[in-house]
Amino acid sequence: MSRTTRLSSSLLRAAAVTGVAALTLTACGSGSGSDSSSSGSGSGTVKVGLITKTDTNPFFVKMKEGAEKAAKENGAELSTAAGKFDGDNAGQVTALENMVAAGVKGVLITPSDSKAIVPAIEKARAKGVLVIALDTPTDPEKAVDALFATDNLKAGELIGEYAKAAMKGKKAKIATLDLAPGVSVGVQRHDGFLKGFGASDKDVVCAQDTGGDQAKGQTAMENCLQKAPDINVVYTINEPAALGAYTALKAKGREKDVLIVSVDGGCTGTQAVKDGKIAATSQQYPLKMAAEGVKAVVTFAKDGKKASGYTDTGVTLITDKAQDGVASKDTGYGLENCWG
Repeated sequence: MSRTTRLSSSLLRAAAVTGVAALTLTACGSGSGSDSSSSGSGSGTVKVGLITKTDTNPFFVKMKEGAEKAAKENGAELSTAAGKFDGDNAGQVTALENMVAAGVKGVLITPSDSKAIVPAIEKARAKGVLVIALDTPTDPEKAVDALFATDNLKAGELIGEYAKAAMKGKKAKIATLDLAPGVSVGVQRHDGFLKGFGASDKDVVCAQDTGGDQAKGQTAMENCLQKAPDINVVYTINEPAALGAYTALKAKGREKDVLIVSVDGGCTGTQAVKDGKIAATSQQYPLKMAAEGVKAVVTFAKDGKKASGYTDTGVTLITDKAQDGVASKDTGYGLENCWG
């Protein structure tokens, strides 16, 4: 989707703003259709781009808030864009091309498709733009300059270890409500859960993709209960999927005897842990990912120092039913540090 038509600099800037605005681009601190904000609009202002999977998921809303705050604190100008839906690689490619054309120094991106986005990232980097992945690694991971993210494998391991301990030796009938093919974060959480539980895919009695959506999570759980009515452990890619699973289980009168574990740590999900709908969740910190990313771009602009490698932005197991040998914090801590 590279653009080959040569435009004058003024037309190029206009095209960039128009194109990115069409991709749900919003202004920081403004209700207008503008694509940027800054604490200063002088020629020396560092331009930073943020591209998320969607602009509706509370996780990405919080990520944007973190980027906005960091941009203001560091005198940077932030442009934001998002795919029209989770999985909209074409939308992310267009947003990235438009931001590069508009002269950003660096772009922070949560890839919707870890592999398909790589060619566009390579083009951006070839033009001297620093590209940092947030939350979701590219495939290969080295396709970007750096990755600021939760250790998603560890997040999965934590809830796997918790579920294993909570079962107290009872034979597990596991259902996994996953994300979607081709998304590295979903694979890592799934694999981490099985590793932490000491299980493998052959031990899973039902596996369904949910796209991280609550309604799809409910349908997936209904399908799994038809296939294997004696399911007693449910791993979910995120808390919306977990709440969908809970709804399906409650409709069957099974909500009290099925253990649900998840990942994310949003405020709604953490409250669901407190309410007993979800047994435990691994909490991650999107605001920190974005804030550190903005700072890295500003540093690069000022002294040429590039962020590199992987930066772990942390993960904490949240539960009110602690298990021996599994480190965790209660929902009081979780609600103080949640997002959404």
